[in-house]
Amino acid sequence: MADSPSLLAKVVRVLGVLAHLVLLPFYLASGLVAPLWAVIVLVAVWAALLVLAIRWWRTRPLLVPLAPVVALAVWFAGISAGEAWLGWTA
Repeated sequence: MADSPSLLAKVVRVLGVLAHLVLLPFYLASGLVAPLWAVIVLVAVWAALLVLAIRWWRTRPLLVPLAPVVALAVWFAGISAGEAWLGWTA
């Protein structure tokens, strides 16, 4: 029988997925600054990171919190780059 994850692993992975879900409104609200094509790309990246977090759920539970950290960095970098180089404004 396979070893069940420790309590720490269970808490970490649940908090990781919840943190990732909290970021979704920020991605969707990017349409206030970014054009539709950029919002679609950003939401696709968010969804890909969610799929990755779900895959890590059983195999690498301690890596699940990495998904929202990367999602936040991608969102911030994408919006900042769009403002600086593409002239996106609210």
